[in-house]
Amino acid sequence: MQLLTQHTDYALRALLMLADYPELYLSARHIAEKQEIPYQFLRGLLQEMPREGLICSHEGAHGGVRLNRDPGSISVRNVIELFQGKVELSECMFRKQLCSNRSRCVLRHQIMRIESVVAREFDRITIGSFLNDLHAVDRKNHETSMSPAISGILTNTQKYHETNDSQY
Repeated sequence: MQLLTQHTDYALRALLMLADYPELYLSARHIAEKQEIPYQFLRGLLQEMPREGLICSHEGAHGGVRLNRDPGSISVRNVIELFQGKVELSECMFRKQLCSNRSRCVLRHQIMRIESVVAREFDRITIGSFLNDLHAVDRKNHETSMSPAISGILTNTQKYHETNDSQY
C-alpha cells in the first residue's frame, strides 16, 4: 500500500523550499535542481497549486513562485487531497461497482475509523512544522560539523542559559 504518491512527495518538498524563502519568488528550475525533482514534472505540480491558493506566481526575469499562505496553515492533508484525493485506505469498489456487502461490512467500518485517524494526523502536520523540523536538523548538523571545542562551548552555554533562565 502506498500512502503518499510521488506527486505529493514532490509537492511537499517544493512547498517546504518555498516556506524556507518566504519573501522570494523562486523559479521552478531552481526548485527542481535543489530538490532533485524532474523539471517538467515539477512545472505540472506548480500549475495545480495556485488553484488551491497555496502559491502565487510572478512572471518576468526575476519571477517565479512563492507561498501564498502561512506555512502553518498548509497541512499535509491539503496537499494529499489536491494531488491524490481523499485519504482512503479502501475504495469499497470492484470494477466501478459498489460492493454488495458494503452496508454490513465490519472491515469497512474499521477502515473508515482508521482513515479518520490518519486524516486527523495529516491535518496536524503542516509545512510550517516541517520547516521547524528542518531548521532543527540544520542546527544539529551545524553543531556536529563544528570542532569539538566550539560545539562543547555552545552546548555548555545553552545549558547555562536554560538553567539560569528557568530561575526567573
